[in-house]
Amino acid sequence: MAIFDYIYAALHDPGYRATYADFLKADFPRVPYPADPATFARIAALGAQLRQLHLMDQAAIDAHALPPSPFEGAGDNKIDKLSFKAKGDGTGQVFINKTQFFDAVPQVAWEFYIGGYQPAQKWLKDRKGRTLAFADLKHYQNIVKILTATPRLMAQIDLPV
Repeated sequence: MAIFDYIYAALHDPGYRATYADFLKADFPRVPYPADPATFARIAALGAQLRQLHLMDQAAIDAHALPPSPFEGAGDNKIDKLSFKAKGDGTGQVFINKTQFFDAVPQVAWEFYIGGYQPAQKWLKDRKGRTLAFADLKHYQNIVKILTATPRLMAQIDLPV
């Protein structure tokens, strides 16, 4: 599993992505060989954390001790019109209708891209017109936590490219 985690981390390294952006669009990725066993172990450990987060392992999400994005406001929990209102402290409110919103959503999570998608936005847009149940609210809060932790972990990878 360590080899998979190393590769997973390598493919999430911002430097690697920037250097090989055009190549990655047209061909299979080339995985850089680690400089030494210590580098391999460090990168694989970061990859394991990313993998566990992206598989939505609750223990991994909780391990990052990120603040929640509480769901506020009175209403029927129906997704009507989405909007993000920045608060000036790096967070904002994600409104799902005129009166209900997720508070303290980090802007980095709201704007984060995976491929051509912004998951924090797409997940809600895909459910437009639907009423969110308690489990849906909890799931979205976990998505926000994952999208907050992911760029922090990615910044630590720093492979020599």
